[in-house]
Amino acid sequence: MADPTPVIDDLRAESDELDLLVAELSPEQWSLPTPAPGWSVAHQIAHLAWTDHSALLAVTDADAFRGLVEKALAAPGSFLDEGAEEGARLPRTELLSTWRAGRAALDRALRAAPPGARFPWYGPPMSAASMATARLMETWAHSLDVADALSVERPPTDRLRHVARLGVRTRDFAFGVHGLTPPADEFRVELAAPGGEVWAYGPQDAAQRVTGPALDFCLLVTQRAHRADLALRAQGPDADRWLGIAQAFAGPPGTGRPAKEAGR
Repeated sequence: MADPTPVIDDLRAESDELDLLVAELSPEQWSLPTPAPGWSVAHQIAHLAWTDHSALLAVTDADAFRGLVEKALAAPGSFLDEGAEEGARLPRTELLSTWRAGRAALDRALRAAPPGARFPWYGPPMSAASMATARLMETWAHSLDVADALSVERPPTDRLRHVARLGVRTRDFAFGVHGLTPPADEFRVELAAPGGEVWAYGPQDAAQRVTGPALDFCLLVTQRAHRADLALRAQGPDADRWLGIAQAFAGPPGTGRPAKEAGR
């Protein structure tokens, strides 16, 4: 049974870095558009606050969380945007306070979770470690959108190992949400980590392989960059197909981001 403490610690660090990025923004900067169509910096933080609250309910109040799932099923194409829009209308200080309080409450709940406990989610049930990993993945991805709006560079850290591992583990999910049968055999994935080491997953002799920078793989599975703009390489037709549909987040297939170069 995996100890969730390291990933919970990394989730806190990832959230704190984003907090430092937005804490002193002016109202004008708070309204800057991000790469997500129709979403400002405020929408990004509001979405994180909303999903942190959802995760907290999943861990502490399963009945209340089921109510959220019913609302999502009733409006699958709009419930995320509606949640972000509602939060983005709050005064900046109130939204920041709500986000900070929510993620602190989730941190405490995840650390207090009984060993082996599993919690409902919009996809399969999750352990405390899996829930923290999913929240870290989403926090990192949305922080990239905020950084883009502010023209700020966020250097990759070794916390990406959680995002990379989640991206590998969600391979079959990505095939499934596209109506495709997942490949029967495991893939080999070898990623160059920010610190210089190699993060490797799957059997060494696998016929289907993916290689490249860990940052690029994480950008791909969070759909923050188009495959054409990334230095990822696939060996084998199934691995190649995966790189075109990969997503580490729950829900229907995402639209992703367009390639930077016209005609690619």
